[in-house]
Amino acid sequence: MTFHSPLVLLALLALPVLVGAYLLEQRRRRAVARAFALERLQPSVAPVRPRWRRHLPVLALAVALAILVGAAARPQRTVAVPIDNAAIMLATDVSGSMTASDVAPTRLIAAKRAARAFLDKVPAKVNVGVMAFNQTPAVLLSPTTDREAARNAIAQMSPGGGTASGEAIANALTALRSKGGPKRPAAIVLLSDGASTSGRDPVATARTAGNAKVPVYTVALGTAEGTITVPRRGGGTVTQRVPPDPSALARIASVSSGQTFTAQTADGLSAVYERLGSQLGHRREKREITQMFAGGGLLLMLLGGALSLRWFGRLA
Repeated sequence: MTFHSPLVLLALLALPVLVGAYLLEQRRRRAVARAFALERLQPSVAPVRPRWRRHLPVLALAVALAILVGAAARPQRTVAVPIDNAAIMLATDVSGSMTASDVAPTRLIAAKRAARAFLDKVPAKVNVGVMAFNQTPAVLLSPTTDREAARNAIAQMSPGGGTASGEAIANALTALRSKGGPKRPAAIVLLSDGASTSGRDPVATARTAGNAKVPVYTVALGTAEGTITVPRRGGGTVTQRVPPDPSALARIASVSSGQTFTAQTADGLSAVYERLGSQLGHRREKREITQMFAGGGLLLMLLGGALSLRWFGRLA
């Protein structure tokens, strides 16, 4: 929580002074009581004493004053507000290594399921596009609010080929620009399970996206133990390791002012996509909550006054 006018809070320094004045007044009352009657005779003069109740209304008033000073400083809290006109491109690696089964049942199937979870988290008015890339990127769906069309596009993905992350970022940026122009909030979510093997430099294209205010959020999918079976020259097959390259993806995210994530399980990947869906579909805004503070302070002040009237027949 923050305050729009924090200097007003300096008025809180007066509270210790008021507390000190109240304590001095209580000491003066005790002195007057001793002058009126001997201490051993006081129980017969005033057999019923308020004890702790004497201080409760004053305590309520003091807390109420502190809250009202806070209200005068115009308190604010940060809330998540849906972005109605944002555009997000989901770029999914569909290279041959996505057939690895270290992320059950396969990396690509897990990626498809996570992408659908992403769609469920993104606010309805956010435009989402779908891209599949290996050595050649393909825009399967331009950014749209049609979630059923997005699910159908995700279902079309099939594995094969190499990886060209730089080409994917460049094509995603073009698709986002054509959808909403340079002023529309936009982002790219790039999922890959390995380093780029062809095409333009992904870090350079990510920097271009960052300069255009389009951050790239990267997700490194898979484990170091991931393998695929590939044909061997001359016949037969060979098992090939296909570990992810999180450091390369982290660099892409960094230069574009995005964030990077690593997922080694299907559940972990779904959690990342759900978080991104909520995060990218909202922006953080400060909202003033002065009325809440003022209402609470006035209620507490009324309570203190009511208690004082009931118990002592006076307001304070």
